[in-house]
Amino acid sequence: MDTNSPDANLASAPQLRFGKIDGLAGRVAAAMNAARKFLFSEMHEDGYWCGELEADTTLESDYLVLHTLLGTVDPERFQKAANWIIQHQHEDGGWNTYPGGPSNISVSVKAYFGLKLAGYTADHPVMQRARKRILELGGVTEVNTFTKIYLCFFGQYDYDAVPAIPPEIVLFPNWFWFNIYEISSWSRAILVPLSICYAKKPFKKIPREMGVEELFVGGMTKSRMHLRWSKKLVSWRNFFLCIDRMTHWFERVHIRPLRSIALKSAEKWVLDRVEMSDGLCGIYPSIMNTVIALRCQGYSLDDPQVIRALDEFEKLGIEERVNGEETFRMQPCMSPVWDTAYAMFALAEAGIPASDPRMVKCADWILQKQVRNPGDWQFKNKKGKPGGWYFEFNNEFYPDVDDTAMVCLALSRVEHPNGRYQRESVQRAIDWVLSMQCKNGGWASFDKDNDRMVFEQVPFADHNAMLDPATVDITGRTLEMLAAYGYDKKHPAVQRAIEFVRKEQEPDGSWFGRWGVNYIYGTALVLRGLEAIGMDNHEPCMQQAAEWLRMVQNPDGGWGESCGSYDDVSTHGVGPSTPSQTAWAILGILAVGDTRSDSVARGIAYLLRTQKEDGSWDEPYCTGTGFPRVFYLQYHLYREYFPLLALTTYAKVMEKNGN
Repeated sequence: MDTNSPDANLASAPQLRFGKIDGLAGRVAAAMNAARKFLFSEMHEDGYWCGELEADTTLESDYLVLHTLLGTVDPERFQKAANWIIQHQHEDGGWNTYPGGPSNISVSVKAYFGLKLAGYTADHPVMQRARKRILELGGVTEVNTFTKIYLCFFGQYDYDAVPAIPPEIVLFPNWFWFNIYEISSWSRAILVPLSICYAKKPFKKIPREMGVEELFVGGMTKSRMHLRWSKKLVSWRNFFLCIDRMTHWFERVHIRPLRSIALKSAEKWVLDRVEMSDGLCGIYPSIMNTVIALRCQGYSLDDPQVIRALDEFEKLGIEERVNGEETFRMQPCMSPVWDTAYAMFALAEAGIPASDPRMVKCADWILQKQVRNPGDWQFKNKKGKPGGWYFEFNNEFYPDVDDTAMVCLALSRVEHPNGRYQRESVQRAIDWVLSMQCKNGGWASFDKDNDRMVFEQVPFADHNAMLDPATVDITGRTLEMLAAYGYDKKHPAVQRAIEFVRKEQEPDGSWFGRWGVNYIYGTALVLRGLEAIGMDNHEPCMQQAAEWLRMVQNPDGGWGESCGSYDDVSTHGVGPSTPSQTAWAILGILAVGDTRSDSVARGIAYLLRTQKEDGSWDEPYCTGTGFPRVFYLQYHLYREYFPLLALTTYAKVMEKNGN
């Protein structure tokens, strides 16, 4: 029999009887042992993990755009990027934001233009299919702001028709109603360098056949490019559009008295924040915009600042032979601190001793990454002192609560030889996290009280992540972390956090997941946090949440949820089963003390059945979230440490109950 066939998997699947798995102890122990070995095999020699972060093809398309704009075209690399883009073309001719999702207009137009820049002509079959789908979706005028601005660089869109991003916004004082610190950290890191580009309006002439004129429904006319007004006359949308049109008018008549000061301030803002960082904010779009902005400001390609930014940008690339072709793809960023913290925690829970040399080595590596300098977070948190952790290898200006909480959880399971050093580091981190609690009782990622929802109506905010409000998933993790260090329900910060998650619960019992897909993620993290902090698991909110998880379980025993649940809430909890989402659901149900229902046993059976011989799992879907409805992530290590954590938690609970 073919051991890779579905029938073979079913034949070797654990058998269920009355909610129990035959040979449970042996099967789970063997699976845990294999998973531990595989996870350790992925550990880097220096003591960290860093799995690949995979996203949609906009990254490769933008790569082609950047190097064409800079005049640094590498034909061989361009062809490899084109191969990757073509391999991901949807059946209907377009490209999507996540595997299994519908074609997206912005992703598709970027892919089409990128392929044009790579030498593909309009009559190529790939392009013909893509063009047909793009026109069905409304054409170029339907793409988002960032795509329009990149098209402007090549004369494929009108600068006057895109939302204005004047560099003068950098000059707005912090007390002003709108300033750059009232928008999310990633938005300001993308927009500040982009504002320089908007002001300078770079232009690169390309042959007409490389353009996208054929993607305009009704022809490439300026009147069709302008933003649409809201049908509701009095609205924030129309208010901001009025300001936008006024700004464009000032641009046309050259009334820009503060422009030179603004450009210098924006340039300084960017250069200050690339220090002690893997590029500005450590993320792809802001690094790319930094390169273009510096060139706009007159920096040469051989200037150290440009070289440094390009080096950080190129580090995100991966060359690999896929499906018989040489390909090139880009990561949106790197996740070593996040992956290391979770791997440490899962392995410690799975029985690796706290003093194991490998764990101590990881703790030593991660302790060195603690932030010791002030960053952007301090503009809205003036009393807090540095002490958090960031996501990437180096990103000193942008620590976040989620990473910090996860690192502290991991360190709670490790004994570093310098105990005092470890304790003091953790205490600094806890103090910082507590100082970052928002007014509503929850925790956000990078900033405090970054929740002026009206700014989502700003014309250039169509990337759907203008703000960084408190979320239940981060709050749930923070509660679990605080519990690990002796905090309980009596602490004022904990009480406020519990009240926050209660208010945020959906009518069906689930919780929204901002940073993972989606309600399964949010629900599991809240339940683990509430259980850890000492909430009675018979509380109605917890039982209702667990019942929702049981209700959305798939027939194969696993759980899955598509990224489409961000667009259509009626599909929440619905999607093909994945190892990571199955693990989340199991962890959530176990957090309410359910060890008797078939749901957990069937979920464990799914994980045991789908584990590969080397101890790993496959997961072809995105279960991580960048920007809801816009950008999703496939964390390649989610499929490894989350199932291990679920199996371990299950084994411990069953052993405790004498089963």
